[in-house]
Amino acid sequence: MPAHSYREETDYLKKIATQWLKKYQFFNGSQLGKIQWTQEFSSHSSSVGIVCNIMNDQPYIRLYYTQTNNYTGEKKDFDYKVMLTTTVCNFGGKRYWFICPLVKNGVPCRRRIGVLYKSGDYFGCRKCQNLIYTSQKINKAYQYYALFRMLGVNKKIDTLQEQIKIPYYNGKPTKKQRKLLKLYRQVNQYYPLLDEIGRL
Repeated sequence: MPAHSYREETDYLKKIATQWLKKYQFFNGSQLGKIQWTQEFSSHSSSVGIVCNIMNDQPYIRLYYTQTNNYTGEKKDFDYKVMLTTTVCNFGGKRYWFICPLVKNGVPCRRRIGVLYKSGDYFGCRKCQNLIYTSQKINKAYQYYALFRMLGVNKKIDTLQEQIKIPYYNGKPTKKQRKLLKLYRQVNQYYPLLDEIGRL
């Protein structure tokens, strides 16, 4: 199954989590069920059928659904397996994980994950589909906002430095000097964010 490179936010995609399957007892042998999603504003609903089989040596879930092309109206059926694996929990029992079924650059991913996201035609892991958490996007926006704020403060500092002729009077900072010192403290708060922006 091919992966693609769209940069979408995970919060707005259909997803299937192992914790959800456990909650609704899909891991109690061989189970059949369905997940349905309803869009908040349009009330349009879509669903995915799920068959979970953990009775053999290679446990899996089978996903089957029909997808309609919004432009052509063409319907396309999908039916494929996502393999499962387990790890032992600290206090006994075991936890189930999905094995990502996507292929990237001709190489099967097979990453162990707890959530499958549907971006495009198939469900797969966040890495293969180049997805981003909404919180990450918000953090980046804040970092760039902080950078522009810092540049604005630096401009004020330059202007104030040119205006100040006598920074101290009788051993005490003048009004403009106190304002300048306050600006210095403000701009110092933004410097740690420069390292974060440099790593984006």
